[in-house]
Amino acid sequence: MELIKKIKDAETKAQQIIEKAKADAASRAEKERENRQSTLKKAEQERKKIIESAAEEAQQEALDEIKILKEKAEKNRQQLHHKAQSKMAQAVTKVMDYLGSHFAKESQNDSHIRG
Repeated sequence: MELIKKIKDAETKAQQIIEKAKADAASRAEKERENRQSTLKKAEQERKKIIESAAEEAQQEALDEIKILKEKAEKNRQQLHHKAQSKMAQAVTKVMDYLGSHFAKESQNDSHIRG
């Protein structure tokens, strides 16, 4: 009888140990799942921050590049304008010289014909 009682007590104790082990395992599994989710959430937040930072940096670089290109374009436009102005002045001078000498020759021809 005593042996049967000890066996039943041992079975009860074993069952309690098994139930406790199951509960502990479930608790650990839940904690690990929560930790994984927390880690994933933090990683996702960090990824978003990095992407936003990279996008902001790229946007600023693009704006800087646009500014540089606009400045170069304006400088080129001014240089072209000055170059065109000087060529236009030279062309006007040549035309005026040509017309002046052409009219002078015509005047001489006219005076020889009349004289």
